[in-house]
Amino acid sequence: MKRIVILAAACALAPAAMAQLYKYVDKDGKTVYSDQAPPNVETKRLNIPEAQAPAAAPKTYLQRDKDLTKARDEVKEKSKKQEEAQRQAKAAEERCTQARSNLQLYEDGGRITKYENGERVYLGDAELEAERQRATRERDEACKKS
Repeated sequence: MKRIVILAAACALAPAAMAQLYKYVDKDGKTVYSDQAPPNVETKRLNIPEAQAPAAAPKTYLQRDKDLTKARDEVKEKSKKQEEAQRQAKAAEERCTQARSNLQLYEDGGRITKYENGERVYLGDAELEAERQRATRERDEACKKS
């Protein structure tokens, strides 16, 4: 177990050891930077911050154009979906209004007629009740909230 801990600590410290940089002036007066300190020369140890991930490469004009086209297509698609939803909601409201109107016709009473073979026939009480129930079902179905 101790070996694993020591090995883990060594692995964790290895990148820090690799990031050593030394600065010194050689015999010709030039400033030299190296990862190893030369013997018999006064060196200055420099601390280098850890390397950061490289920045993303800038997008090309073609990539930008594709991204812009994709964004426009998404906006168009979203707009189409919203328009379709509004159209369906309007149609559902119209169906509800028509169903309410039909039910009101039967609930108001009075003499209601239908045409059979080109002749006008008045509905009886049983037929009126059946039509009222049918109209009520249609209204409930058309006007239910989802």
